Amino acid sequence: MTEVQSSQLKAIGYCPATKTLACQFLRGEQKTALYPGVEPEQFEAFRTSESLGKHFGAHIKTRKDFSYADAPEKAEAEEAKA
Repeated sequence: MTEVQSSQLKAIGYCPATKTLACQFLRGEQKTALYPGVEPEQFEAFRTSESLGKHFGAHIKTRKDFSYADAPEKAEAEEAKA
């Protein structure tokens, strides 16, 4: 994950092997949304867009095939408690 300058997003990441886009938001429960089936060209267009938030809203937010994963920091904290 790479931290980004955005009013909506805290960090984004991409796994080319699984073609999965990961987005962590500034608001909410610090969960990471995982979007499968994102082609490398689509991620590059997103990553280099003038406005990550506008691009996200226009091309990614409307997708229904996403899932949530806990942020790594939250998962590590919960493991430490156990």
